[in-house]
Amino acid sequence: MSKPEAILSDFLTKQELATELGREMRTLDRWDTLGIGPPRTRVGRNVLYRRASVQNWLAAQEHDARRTGAMAARPNGKA
Repeated sequence: MSKPEAILSDFLTKQELATELGREMRTLDRWDTLGIGPPRTRVGRNVLYRRASVQNWLAAQEHDARRTGAMAARPNGKA
Protein backbone atom coordinates (compact mmCIF):
# COMPACT_ATOMS: atom_id res chain seq x y z
CA MET A 1 0.00 0.00 0.00
CA SER A 2 1.43 3.38 -0.98
CA LYS A 3 1.78 6.30 1.37
CA PRO A 4 -0.92 8.98 0.85
CA GLU A 5 0.23 12.28 -0.65
CA ALA A 6 0.64 15.12 1.84
CA ILE A 7 -2.23 17.62 1.62
CA LEU A 8 0.14 20.57 1.09
CA SER A 9 2.45 18.85 -1.39
CA ASP A 10 1.26 21.09 -4.26
CA PHE A 11 2.07 24.28 -2.35
CA LEU A 12 5.25 26.34 -1.96
CA THR A 13 6.16 28.44 1.04
CA LYS A 14 7.01 32.09 0.51
CA GLN A 15 10.71 31.28 0.97
CA GLU A 16 10.57 28.42 -1.54
CA LEU A 17 8.84 30.58 -4.16
CA ALA A 18 11.22 33.48 -3.60
CA THR A 19 14.15 31.11 -4.10
CA GLU A 20 12.67 29.58 -7.28
CA LEU A 21 11.98 33.03 -8.74
CA GLY A 22 15.35 34.44 -7.63
CA ARG A 23 13.62 37.21 -5.68
CA GLU A 24 13.48 38.34 -2.06
CA MET A 25 10.51 37.48 0.14
CA ARG A 26 9.92 41.22 0.52
CA THR A 27 9.39 41.42 -3.24
CA LEU A 28 6.59 38.84 -2.96
CA ASP A 29 5.06 40.92 -0.16
CA ARG A 30 5.28 44.07 -2.29
CA TRP A 31 3.72 42.31 -5.29
CA ASP A 32 0.88 41.15 -3.06
CA THR A 33 0.31 44.67 -1.71
CA LEU A 34 0.24 46.04 -5.26
CA GLY A 35 -2.06 43.22 -6.41
CA ILE A 36 0.36 42.07 -9.11
CA GLY A 37 1.80 38.89 -7.62
CA PRO A 38 0.73 35.28 -7.89
CA PRO A 39 -2.37 34.16 -5.98
CA ARG A 40 -1.66 33.04 -2.44
CA THR A 41 -3.35 31.10 0.32
CA ARG A 42 -3.12 31.73 4.03
CA VAL A 43 -3.13 28.91 6.55
CA GLY A 44 -3.01 30.70 9.87
CA ARG A 45 0.00 32.99 9.63
CA ASN A 46 1.63 30.98 6.87
CA VAL A 47 1.44 32.16 3.26
CA LEU A 48 1.42 29.40 0.66
CA TYR A 49 1.42 29.46 -3.13
CA ARG A 50 -0.14 26.67 -5.20
CA ARG A 51 2.46 25.61 -7.77
CA ALA A 52 -0.11 25.42 -10.62
CA SER A 53 -1.40 28.93 -9.80
CA VAL A 54 2.13 30.33 -9.86
CA GLN A 55 2.77 28.66 -13.23
CA ASN A 56 -0.47 30.18 -14.61
CA TRP A 57 0.51 33.59 -13.22
CA LEU A 58 3.94 33.33 -14.84
CA ALA A 59 2.38 32.41 -18.18
CA ALA A 60 0.12 35.46 -17.92
CA GLN A 61 3.22 37.67 -17.48
CA GLU A 62 4.57 36.71 -20.90
CA HIS A 63 4.56 39.33 -23.63
CA ASP A 64 5.96 39.59 -27.11
CA ALA A 65 8.76 42.17 -27.01
CA ARG A 66 8.47 42.66 -30.76
CA ARG A 67 4.90 43.93 -30.33
CA THR A 68 5.57 46.18 -27.33
CA GLY A 69 8.59 48.03 -28.74
CA ALA A 70 8.71 51.57 -30.08
CA MET A 71 7.82 50.46 -33.61
CA ALA A 72 4.57 48.89 -32.44
CA ALA A 73 3.57 52.19 -30.84
CA ARG A 74 3.38 53.92 -34.22
CA PRO A 75 0.22 53.28 -36.21
CA ASN A 76 2.05 52.78 -39.51
CA GLY A 77 5.03 50.99 -37.93
CA LYS A 78 7.52 53.47 -39.47
CA ALA A 79 10.06 55.47 -37.53
